[in-house]
Amino acid sequence: MNKRWPWLSKLPRLLVVMHDLSMVVLTWMLLRWLAGQAGAPPSTFLLQELAIVVLVQGIVFWRVGLYRGVWRFASMPDLVNIASAAFIGLLLIVPIFMVLGMLPQVPRRVLVPYPPFLIVGLGLPRLVYRLWKDNSLALSRKADATRVLILGAGRAGEMLLRELRAQDRYHPVGLLDDTRVLKGAKIQGVQVLGTLDELARVARETAATLLVITMPSANAAQMRRVVELCDSTGLPFRKVSRLTDQLEHSQGGFELREVAIEDLLGREPVQFDWQLVREYFGSRAVMITGAGGSIGSELAHQCAQAGVARLVLLERDEQSLEEVTRAIRNDFPGLFLQPVLADCVDSAAYRSVLQGVDFVFHAAACKQVPMLEAQVRAAMRNNVQVTAVVARACRAANVRNFVLISTDKAIEPVSVLGASKRLAELACQALFVDGPTSLAIVRFGNVLDSAGSVVPLFREQIARGGPVTVTHPDITRYFMTIPEACQLILQTTHLSPATTSVFTLDMGQPVAIRELAEQMIRLAGKHPGTDIAIEFTGLRPGEKLHETVLHPEERYAQTVNARVLRSEPRAVDPSVMARTLERLDALLKSSDGDDAFKAFLRETVHDYRPAGKNVVSISSHHKAQIHR
Repeated sequence: MNKRWPWLSKLPRLLVVMHDLSMVVLTWMLLRWLAGQAGAPPSTFLLQELAIVVLVQGIVFWRVGLYRGVWRFASMPDLVNIASAAFIGLLLIVPIFMVLGMLPQVPRRVLVPYPPFLIVGLGLPRLVYRLWKDNSLALSRKADATRVLILGAGRAGEMLLRELRAQDRYHPVGLLDDTRVLKGAKIQGVQVLGTLDELARVARETAATLLVITMPSANAAQMRRVVELCDSTGLPFRKVSRLTDQLEHSQGGFELREVAIEDLLGREPVQFDWQLVREYFGSRAVMITGAGGSIGSELAHQCAQAGVARLVLLERDEQSLEEVTRAIRNDFPGLFLQPVLADCVDSAAYRSVLQGVDFVFHAAACKQVPMLEAQVRAAMRNNVQVTAVVARACRAANVRNFVLISTDKAIEPVSVLGASKRLAELACQALFVDGPTSLAIVRFGNVLDSAGSVVPLFREQIARGGPVTVTHPDITRYFMTIPEACQLILQTTHLSPATTSVFTLDMGQPVAIRELAEQMIRLAGKHPGTDIAIEFTGLRPGEKLHETVLHPEERYAQTVNARVLRSEPRAVDPSVMARTLERLDALLKSSDGDDAFKAFLRETVHDYRPAGKNVVSISSHHKAQIHR
C-alpha cells in the first residue's frame, strides 16, 4: 500500500506537526484572550502576528529535532527539546516584532507566559498518549506472556524495564535488590519486592516464569551466589550483558543471554587497552600460523578489527582455513587478506608472503596433553622442529617481531607437551639472538572453549545426561577466555623491548575443576550429584594436580598493565641449541620410537621431570618475585 501511496507513511508525522502548530495557535490566542480585549488590534494585525509566530516556531521545532522522537516513548529528553523550542521561539519572535514595529502592540502578558504555556500544550498530550499506550499494552498483554522477575534495581534494571514494557510477550512482575531501602519503591511502575535472598519466595508468589539478572558489574563471587539462588528456584534465568558490550555489539535494545561459565570464574577478566592495540597495529602486516585453530582464528579477527593493512593466514587444514577466511572476508571486506594452505615446515610455501611482514604470531602447535604422551614424535616435530623452521624463515625475511604462543605447562614440565614447548622457547631464543627480530614468548593456561579445553567436554557430557568426568577431586587449573588470551598476545607486542621477553598474566586464584563441573551443571538447569553425576577418573598421563604460572628462576615485574607480567628469560647457549636442533632433525628422520624422543627431552630440557611429583600452584616465594 505504501508503495502506491508513499505519502501515507509520512501521515503520522504530518499529524504531529499539525498538532504542534495548532497548539502554538491555541496558546497564543488563549494568552491574547487572557490579556483582555480592550484596545485589541484589528483582526488583520492578529492574523499577521499569528503567521509570524507559527512560521518561526515551526522552523524552530524542526531545527531542535522535535520530530525525531516518537510519542510512544516520550521522555525527559523530549521535554527538554520542547522547552528549548519554546524559549528559542520567543527569543526569535521578539526581535522580529521589534524590527517590523509590531512589538508595542503585543502585551507583555502574552510574551512572558508564552513559553511555559506552550511547553504544557505540547508536553501534556505526549505524556497522556504514552500513559494510554502503556496501560493499553498492559491490558492487552497476552495471557501467556513471560512473567519476568528482575534481579537488580539499578540503572540496568530500569533500562530493561523500559524495553520489556514495550513488548507484549514479557510481563515484568517485580524487582529484587539487596539495597534494603529500595524495598517497596517503584521503578517504571514495577515494585521492588525484596532482597535477593527472598528470591525463592517472591518467585512463587509472583508466579514468575523467567528470572533476568541485571547486575552487569557484578564480580564472579557475586554472580556465583546469584546463580545458586536462581538454580534453587528451578526457573530458567538469563542475564543482561554489560552496557559497554551492548553499545558495541547490539543493534538496539537489551540482549538477554545465558549466564556463561566465564561469568563465574574466580577472578575478574583482565581489561586491556584496545585503543592502544588499534593505534599500534594500524597499517601493519601480520602473519598468523595455525590460523584455523581456536586461538589462531580469534587472533585473526582481533588483528582485522585492529585495522592491520595485510593479514596472512597460514594453516594446513583446508576446511579450517576456508572457514576463517570466509568469516573475516564477510566481517572486513576491505582487508587485504592472504590465506596460505601449507604446513609450517614447508617454509618455501610462505617465504614470499613473509616479505614486508611486521609481526608473526606462531600459534600452530599440538596441545593435547594425554595424547602427546603417546605421540612424542608428532609433538617434537610440530612443537619444536616446525617452530625452528618458522623462526629461521622470519629471521631471513627480517620480520620485526616474532610472538611464540607457549603454555604454562612449559614451566617445570612434567608432560611431553610442556617439555616440547619449553624446547621451542629455547630454540627461538637461540635463533633470534643478535638478530633483527624481537622475540616475545607468551605463556597462558587453559583457555575456555578452545580445542582440548575441559569445558566443551563437560558440555557434551551434560547434554548426554552425564556422568561428568573429573580426573581428581582436588585438581585445579588457571582459566582465561579466548578473547582474553588473544588480547594478551596482542598487548605483548608493544610491551616488548628489543630483547627477548616472557609474558604471562597475573591469573589470580586457580579454579577447582570439580567446582567448574558443578557450576556448568547448574547453568544447564540440572543439580550436581542428583540429575548429573560427577565421577573421578584419576590423573591422566602427563597431568599435574596443580599448574604453575611463574618459574622460580624468572624474575617477573608488572608492565604498564598491572595484570600483565614480564620477565627476562633464562639464558641459553646458541651454539649448544644449534647442535640440539640438528640432532632433533636427524632423530625425526630415523625410525626410533618414543623412548628415544623422551630420552632426548630429558637430556635437553633440564627441568623436565616426567616421573616427578605434582607441582603445587604458585608459592609465596614465587609471588614475592612480582615487583611492583
